[in-house]
Amino acid sequence: MIQIRNVPDDVHRALRARAAAAGVSLSNYVLDEIVRVAARPPVADVLARAGTRRSGVTGMDVVAAVRDGRDRPA
Repeated sequence: MIQIRNVPDDVHRALRARAAAAGVSLSNYVLDEIVRVAARPPVADVLARAGTRRSGVTGMDVVAAVRDGRDRPA
């Protein structure tokens, strides 16, 4: 069981309205949202994985590509 205290009134109203629009209870709506958030990996994990990948493209390659695109006539 999770209890959330001090939810601002405007946030509570917005969540209640979204739940009603989805045709579910507020509790089920919030549970679905929590499940969705928990299924996503933390940003730190995503960044760590991205840092281990090597694309073969260097920073200089990116700079050259940007300059090439900028220097082309429109």
